[in-house]
This record gives sequence, structure tokens and C-alpha cells, in this order.
Amino acid sequence: MEELMADSGTAVTSAAPGRSWTLWSLVAAFGAYFCMYAYRKPFTASSYSEPVLGGVDFKTILITAQVAGYMLSKFIGIKVVAELAPSRRAWTILALIALAEVALFLFAVLPPPWSALCLFLNGLPLGMVFGFVMGFLEGRVQTELLAAGLCASFILADGVAKSLGAQLLVIGVDEQWMPFAAGLVAAPALVLFVLMLARIPSPGHVDIAARAERATMTRAERRLLYGRYAAGLTLIVGMYLLVTVVRSIRADFAPEIWKGLGTVIDVETFTYSEIVVALPVLVVCGATVLIRDNRRAFFISLLTCTGGLVLIALTLVGQYLALLSPFVFMVMIGMGVYLPYVAVQTTVFERLMAMTRERGTTGFLIYVADAFGYLGYVAVMLGKRVIADTNNVLPYFEAACWSAAAFSLVGMIFAWRYFSRRCPAYLKS
Repeated sequence: MEELMADSGTAVTSAAPGRSWTLWSLVAAFGAYFCMYAYRKPFTASSYSEPVLGGVDFKTILITAQVAGYMLSKFIGIKVVAELAPSRRAWTILALIALAEVALFLFAVLPPPWSALCLFLNGLPLGMVFGFVMGFLEGRVQTELLAAGLCASFILADGVAKSLGAQLLVIGVDEQWMPFAAGLVAAPALVLFVLMLARIPSPGHVDIAARAERATMTRAERRLLYGRYAAGLTLIVGMYLLVTVVRSIRADFAPEIWKGLGTVIDVETFTYSEIVVALPVLVVCGATVLIRDNRRAFFISLLTCTGGLVLIALTLVGQYLALLSPFVFMVMIGMGVYLPYVAVQTTVFERLMAMTRERGTTGFLIYVADAFGYLGYVAVMLGKRVIADTNNVLPYFEAACWSAAAFSLVGMIFAWRYFSRRCPAYLKS
């Protein structure tokens, strides 16, 4: 096992990996991050309806606590993900998830409201896992395809994790022990997929020629990279922040939103709805791998973000006119949210790095966006007790969708204008 880990990120780089390694990498990344969700999301399938701390539903407190830890982890990850040596990624992933499972054990044994602190400790290590998994995939000719597979994992796993949690409750597992039990179920598969990640070869000469070499970054290098494109990057991060808020409300309060739409759903619907969302989103974002020119792919990815925001607005209009069923509404909002969210994760920053040939990593830029995205969600959860009443989430969700669509569309127009001037056509590659 030590040999497997030691080889991570140090394989021969004379050429790009073949199809077998592409498939291997796709399965490994999908599986590892899919399993991580078993340590993060199953608890949201329960109501935890006991009111504490000023009458706010306990579930709202739990979600806020976990997201606060997850958000802090993203800020820590800006440094750690950018600086960690590739050879240490796999062991670090396993260590972080083990810490998250220990926190779930403490959640089971401590009484409310102290158990909420355990979910903060659960979110704290999990927030860095995505960056380490993405580190195995970026800077390759097939990065969009691989990253689309990685993003498929969190779209699908969100529903599957809720279904797993709900099923554990059905068979009689106590709601306090259910999150810890879900982690135990996922543990064997998690170890297998992380070991697979450890065997992925480093980017080869063909990859480097096409996408630029990726290297660990010092603090000064991180500041230099962001400062060079600060205005455009800030617009993209702002859009991503708003989309993250909508995505997170939709994910964490899915049962309550479905209830607000007048529908009581079974455990399979969580999974089925996310499958319907995931397929078109991943086809659109993953297809960018077919575009060799980095500048063209970058601007098409911005257009993809814009298309998702327009879809959110059209869906809200359809809902207002009572033209959509609850299932269609949830699926269309999901598609509209995940198109920009996944485009940023798979293509926007990846092709910006490839187009400009800047020194650094895609993971650094993703973590800047993620950190502020989750900061925005924590602010929403804490600000004026916006979702204090989990029996009336739908109006808040629709308001968040309208705000995200309107402000983000304006931001994307200015981002397009900025990068058109900052990265002119002669940068085609």
C-alpha cells in the first residue's frame, strides 16, 4: 500500500495517458468523491425537528454548523491545496475523511445542542477533499471529461446520500447514529477509490503542451495570479457565490422544498431527480473537451454559465404561471444551477490557466471561488434567521433563485467584456 501511495503524482510523464488510464482516472475520481458525500449529506434526510436556541429548527442549526466548518475548510484549502505535494494527496484524503467520521461518532453520543459542534468539526476536514481529488485531474488534455465525471459524483451523490440516510432511518437506525452508520457503509469503497487515485500518472508532455504545466504555488504567486486578473475573476467568483447559495439551499432543504411544492416524495426520488439533472449538465460541460482552442473553450464556458442563469429565470416564470409540475421545477432549477457551477469547476478556470500559461493550479482558483461561495451561504443561514422555519422554505428558495439569476447575468456580461479585452484573440492556443 505504501508503494501505491508513494507513486501518486510521480509517474513517468513522457506522454499523455491512454484511454485505459483516462477511464481509470474517471472511475477513481467519481468514486472517491461520491463516497465522501456519505460523510457529509445523509443527516439532511432527517428532520431533527426539536427546536433549540431561540426557536430555530435544530436541522437549520446543524446545516449551518456543518456549512460553517466546510466554508472555513475552503479558506484553509486556498493555501493547502495550492501547496501540498502531489505525492501526499491520497493519504491526506483518507486522513481528512477519517476525521470527519470521528466527528459523526461524537455527533451520535453528544446531546443537542452540543452535537451541532460535531457537525462543524465534520465539515472542517471535508471541504478540502475536492481540491485534492481535482489535483489528480487538472492540466490534462482530457481534464474537462475527467472533471465532468468528478462533478457528476457530487450531483448524483447528493441525492444518493439522502436516500441512504432515509433508508437507514427506515430500517430503524436512530437519527443520531444514522450519519455515522452511513460513513461506515461507504468506507470500504472509499479506500479502494483513493488507492486508484494514487496510481494515476502525472500529466505528460502532450498534456503540458496543450494545457500548461501545473505547479504548487507560494503565497506570493497566488496573490500575483489573482491580482493579474482580479476584476474578471471577482465577477466570476461573485456569480459562483450566488449560484452556490441556491445550490446549497436546494440540496440541504430538498425535503422541505418538495413539501412546499405540495409533494411528498419517497427516498428514490432524491436520487432519480439528480440523475435527470446530471446527464444534460455533464454532457454540455464535458463536451468542452472537444474544443482544442483554449480561448474559444473559455468563452464558450462563460456562455454555458449564462445559459444556466437564463434557464433559472425561465423556470421561475414557468412556476409563477403554474405551468410546471413540482418534479419539472426542481429538475429545471437544478440544471440551471449546475450548468454555471459545473462549468466553473470543469472548464472556466482550467482553460484560463491553459490560455494564459500562468504558473499555478486550477485548484487554487476553484478554492477561492468555493470559499466565498460557502461564505455567502453561511451568511444567508445566519442573517436574520432567513430559514428559521423549515416548514416554509420555498418562498426563500425562490427569492434566492431570482436574486442569483438577475445579479449573476449582469456579472457575466461584464466578465465577458473584461476577458475579451484582457485576453485578446492572439492568445489562441
